Amino acid sequence: MKEQERKELILSGNMYKVILTLSLPIMLNNLIQTLYNLVDGIWVSKLGSVHFAATSFVWPVLFLFISIGIGISVAGTSILSQFMGASEYEEANKYANQLIVMSMVFSISFAILGFILSPYIIKLMGGTNSLAEYSNIYLRISFLGFPFVFSFFVFNAIMNAQGNTLTPTILSGISAVVNVVLDPIFIFNLNLGIAGAAIATVLSQGLLVVIGVYILKHSSTIIKPSFKGFKFDKNIIKKILQVGFPASVGQSGAALGFVVLNSFIASYGNATLAAFGMVNRITSLIMQPPMGIGAALTSIIGQNIGADQMERVTDAFKKSLLISLCISVVGFVLLFWKDEEIINLFMRSKDDAEVISQGITYLRYISFSMPFMSIFSILQGVFQGSGHTKYSMAMAIGRLWVIRIPLILIFKHFTNLGPTGIWFSMSFSNFLICVYGFLVYKNKNWQKKVIGVEKTA
Repeated sequence: MKEQERKELILSGNMYKVILTLSLPIMLNNLIQTLYNLVDGIWVSKLGSVHFAATSFVWPVLFLFISIGIGISVAGTSILSQFMGASEYEEANKYANQLIVMSMVFSISFAILGFILSPYIIKLMGGTNSLAEYSNIYLRISFLGFPFVFSFFVFNAIMNAQGNTLTPTILSGISAVVNVVLDPIFIFNLNLGIAGAAIATVLSQGLLVVIGVYILKHSSTIIKPSFKGFKFDKNIIKKILQVGFPASVGQSGAALGFVVLNSFIASYGNATLAAFGMVNRITSLIMQPPMGIGAALTSIIGQNIGADQMERVTDAFKKSLLISLCISVVGFVLLFWKDEEIINLFMRSKDDAEVISQGITYLRYISFSMPFMSIFSILQGVFQGSGHTKYSMAMAIGRLWVIRIPLILIFKHFTNLGPTGIWFSMSFSNFLICVYGFLVYKNKNWQKKVIGVEKTA
């Protein structure tokens, strides 16, 4: 399907068809990445629970830096999709050029900074002994892949804004397959251990960027970046930051919250930390469809707002919510019914009896909040697609800093629940933040076009 045909489908086609056409490739992409993460986790867990715990321990740190790239990507999808809906193709290309260069500047700076600060960050988080050693190895190598990660974020934004969610999926699939093949080679055959897992990931990320650059240069997309005579445009950068900054703050605030959360979890021991990481990877499988629909909503909402079609915006929200809730309820039943079998499937090291026990407890608690996690994803897609990322920021930060972490502190210091207090807090926070999100949705302030992307004469 060509870009113009996708635009016509988004602006006038059957809404269920629009949602499924755009979200299915994203779901597949997310599923591929989640399955890769699970496979990667299984390989790493064979080294020992402390190795697996290290990958979970440093992930929030990586995400804290990556959140800037995600913010730029969110801004790109939102603004570019609204320009697409308004048929302002020349403006869309100008913004795409600025997005790409901004992304590279940020990513290279973060790669250098992160590589230098890794040991200090891990020490600050409370990592010690073997956990600190393995975490530092994995974190430093992962930072080196940042230019690849950020570049693909922008490529993804450019494609998604045009309704092309299939191409990024194909590229991610290729990268994941390469990653899965390289993992055992680098980890075991070359005897690089946890460093091998990180190296395999960086190499596969680099492959994504090489192919993505080729597609942008040689494909017939409406948005086709060109850097001939490039100069930074202060007005465009300002507008990108207006939309991207709240998204970045929301993502980084959430990531920082998870860093703090990880420190609480680590205080209960490596078994609790490993259980937390494993269950999150398992539940993310169920959450991929709702997350895919939420991501697809960004371009659907953006293009229809750009074309002044608010009835279709509302229709997209309602039908996306219905599909997501149906999927998450099925996921809840499956996780609660087969909890022990599912945990045992993904934890294979010899010293994981306590990990399995705590993992089962956590899985039972978090399964109840699966429908609310789906609602969260859909509301995020609406607010990000409209360009009112301050609301998605409030949801992301509020869930952790206003609800979850305070609850965990209360349970930790005033009860004897142990890790169970963490599991309950995580589930309950998902419910409360959805109540807030619906109140914002009903207020309708998010329906106003963002400043600087109004349809021009």
